[in-house]
Amino acid sequence: MHRRILSSALAVGIVAAGLGFVPIPSATAAPLVPLAPGAPGVAATWTSGDKHGLGTAVSDASKVWYTLGSGTTTEVFYPTVDRPQVQDLQFVVTDGVSRTYVERDDSVHETTLVDPEALEYRQTDTAKDGSFRITKTYVTSPGRQTLLIDTRFEQLSGTTPLHLYVLFNPSTGGDGNANRGNTLDGMLISQGGPTSAALASSLGFGDTTTGYSGTASDPYRQLTADHRLSTLYGGAATDGNIVQSAEITVGRDTRFTLALGFGSTLNDAQGAASNALGDGFAATESAYVAGWRGYLSSLSPAPSSVAGTSLETQYDVAVMTLRAHEDKTVRGAFVASLSVPWGQAVPGTMANPGYHAIWARDLYQVATALLAAGDRAGAARALDYMLNVQQRADGSMPHNTMVDGSDTGLTGIQLDEVAFPAVLASMLGRSDSATWAKLKLSADYLVSHGPSTPQERWEEQAGFSPSTIAAEIAGLVASADIAVKNGDRASATRYLDTADLWRASLESWTVTHTGSIGTPHYERIDPIGTPDAGTTVCDTNGAGCTDARDLVDGGFLELVRLGIRSADDPTIAASVAVVDAQLRVDTPSGAMWRRYNRDGYGEHADGSPFNGTAGGIGRPWPVLAGERGQYELANGRDAMPYLRSMAATANDAYMIPEQVWDTADTGRFTAGEATDSAAPLAWAMAQYVRLAQSISAGRNVDTPAVVAARYATGVEATFRANATTTWGESLFVVGSIPALGSWDTSKAIRLSSASYPDWAVEVALPAGVSLEYKYIRKSADGTVTWESGANRTITLPGSGTPVYRDTWRR
Repeated sequence: MHRRILSSALAVGIVAAGLGFVPIPSATAAPLVPLAPGAPGVAATWTSGDKHGLGTAVSDASKVWYTLGSGTTTEVFYPTVDRPQVQDLQFVVTDGVSRTYVERDDSVHETTLVDPEALEYRQTDTAKDGSFRITKTYVTSPGRQTLLIDTRFEQLSGTTPLHLYVLFNPSTGGDGNANRGNTLDGMLISQGGPTSAALASSLGFGDTTTGYSGTASDPYRQLTADHRLSTLYGGAATDGNIVQSAEITVGRDTRFTLALGFGSTLNDAQGAASNALGDGFAATESAYVAGWRGYLSSLSPAPSSVAGTSLETQYDVAVMTLRAHEDKTVRGAFVASLSVPWGQAVPGTMANPGYHAIWARDLYQVATALLAAGDRAGAARALDYMLNVQQRADGSMPHNTMVDGSDTGLTGIQLDEVAFPAVLASMLGRSDSATWAKLKLSADYLVSHGPSTPQERWEEQAGFSPSTIAAEIAGLVASADIAVKNGDRASATRYLDTADLWRASLESWTVTHTGSIGTPHYERIDPIGTPDAGTTVCDTNGAGCTDARDLVDGGFLELVRLGIRSADDPTIAASVAVVDAQLRVDTPSGAMWRRYNRDGYGEHADGSPFNGTAGGIGRPWPVLAGERGQYELANGRDAMPYLRSMAATANDAYMIPEQVWDTADTGRFTAGEATDSAAPLAWAMAQYVRLAQSISAGRNVDTPAVVAARYATGVEATFRANATTTWGESLFVVGSIPALGSWDTSKAIRLSSASYPDWAVEVALPAGVSLEYKYIRKSADGTVTWESGANRTITLPGSGTPVYRDTWRR
């Protein structure tokens, strides 16, 4: 029997203030347990982004979030939703002599949603040889800073008693390389930065030890090599990547509770763990479940598209998961995911926050889903966060932020993120003067800096992006409506004129009639707004360079979702065909789409994690199946197959992932199911909710009414002109209405020379309007030459696609 460490009176303790270790002799003058050697240990990492369950109490008083993966507890967050305090926690089983089982690696994992109306998960891990089973049920205390794990250990075969050890890898303070720890008052305690953690068991602990990961003092090494804790260490006194372990005395069928408490001091953390154990798991579980049931009952009923079917639980879990991604201190801060994509290959420090940060774009996606589900207050908090925490003084939005609004180190500006707050405000009916003052800053920023964006929605390219321009147009129209309600008609006119011009110019900036993959079609992005020029685009994720004409994504569908183009627009339809040929993947879960061709953001061919180097392969995204469903719905077609496909990608915990594997099963990855990217992706869960609600409504519920109303009637006029030009010259059309630049040559619309000397462009114009126009030529240095003669005059029809054929007048 190994020496037991029961309290600070029998071993060594950490001073509560965290200043260092104080050796305390035992009452019998036994030799002191040595401190662990090997600091700082191997560098810490996070864990796989594929989470099989997560949860937090609905109560704002509870500031603990848990995540699960591969049969283990993975990152646990405290006191904010962006601060992971744990790398992982799992069990190790040994026979004490010749065999060791590591729960993550040597058992078959099953995850169960305990209650379909609560984020309560149960993991059942059965040894691959059938010798034992460990069942763990997770809740967080609604009133304490504690995670409780109700645990049952069952020895299923063999006569030799098995030994059970908990193996805990803290990352206290958010940095897995800067922890100290030991045993104090029968608990495994750790400290790092401003945070302390305490792990306790309702049965108490037997032998305990703390060491440094990957070194001789690492208890994982001892348990796997010696099948017991062969050398006990009293603590880790130097900052490093520590690993802690404790034996829990078990029989053939034993039940107990683990409590993981947090606090700003050791006393707080120990008190949280001890008091939660005193509350008992059953009472805490009851309060936890009641909180989630109360939240669901406050929302609109599940939509008819899913109600009473197998899809309903997926819907409820999606809504609850969105709510669980919100911070409890800074309300409205919904992180993009409680995960780090490919986290097992990412350094375990706060310098690598992964997706537990806030993007205004993802926040808009979450907020519109909450609004559709009936959580108007949650959507309003998201808007307040964007405007009051994230927005900069000039009206721009940062790439993303931590919960407190601080930068993550990413510095790109994405103009869709600047535009989306106005769209959300319009949908919420928010037009008060304080909101308007903020939105005016953003709208003015868009007018001054758009339509070309420094980064598009995939955060990799600068230029003219159909998806970004769609958001900009929608944001300006929404801002104009709110401006009128605040008596600022001058700003409203400027925003609408700009929106109309950009809408009219879309094809001339982003639709190519040349290239090698089918024409015409929307490009993914055009660096200079000249889509037939064959400009080279080089990606930032190791995928290399390509001709912009041959690079496509489905982002142009945002033009339909946001009410800027009709679903039956011929250029949209032609682009859908090109995207299907290039990006569609038929998986066992259904049709999926990759982000764009030549995407390198994904695992390598051998399944190894994405690391930013050449060889990464972007896999299909379920969220894009949802976007396609909204397009099909707008066309009056059946969108249910796309909703079912999204649901089919979810894992056993109903987590819809960012990406799915798209080749043969590997043993680790299954075709049509999650990779190690991120599961759940909040955006994907939000897309599922919105599509389900939209199918039931018979329309896309997130199409802003004010935008759709402005562009519901119009014509798609094609201007064709025969003109010869000199080298470097291009042909433009300019006219008397804002959509044609109001005679401002800097706003004239470029025609494509794909059929030179015939030039052509399709322009969206208001129906029934009489207007004047002319053609101009621009040289490479910007010199303008007008065609001769009087202005051309037309009256547009009330609908349709008129074509105006002209010849340059010398």
